[in-house]
Amino acid sequence: MSIANIGEVVWYVTGRFYSSTSTSLLEDVGYFLHLQGLDVPLFDGAPSESTAHFTFASDPFAATTVVNGGLNIGIDATGGFRIYHRETPGASFEEPQSFALGQCIATFERVAVVPTIKITTGTGGSAVLSNVFTARLVSSEPFEFAGATHDLRDLLGYGVTQWGTAATEAIEAPAGYDLVVPFVGSAVRVGG
Repeated sequence: MSIANIGEVVWYVTGRFYSSTSTSLLEDVGYFLHLQGLDVPLFDGAPSESTAHFTFASDPFAATTVVNGGLNIGIDATGGFRIYHRETPGASFEEPQSFALGQCIATFERVAVVPTIKITTGTGGSAVLSNVFTARLVSSEPFEFAGATHDLRDLLGYGVTQWGTAATEAIEAPAGYDLVVPFVGSAVRVGG
């Protein structure tokens, strides 16, 4: 695995945001569709959360809302997330905590608040959420995958900036959650 150039796309992820009914906190979990530098399949079968070898999970966080005309802007506090290598896949969106299993191979800390903008098309139209954040790579651990040793610090250096897009379509929420929103994100390597 070689280090990516600054500004080069280093990952694509997909996942879900969960809103907890008991704590009023949010969290997001998901899995990697692509990790640059790993030129082998990241899945044990057809791509899905249940076959993914690389997952992520955030620390719970709170969000506030700012309204500016037709824009609703959710402001997420700074916080962290972790990447996991799962020798045996098996995460499930029905059990968000299942994404935080396996070897923790990297810890990130968002360096600023995360603005999420809700854009609605027309009266009663569909809505899309969009956000961007930068996260510093705080620590990484070497891991074995596909017959080789890898370390995400070798690929990512200082950290990433990720752009995300989320749908607001209704997804049935598992017990303990009142809202679930699917998203996709792409990240580039930042300098440092």
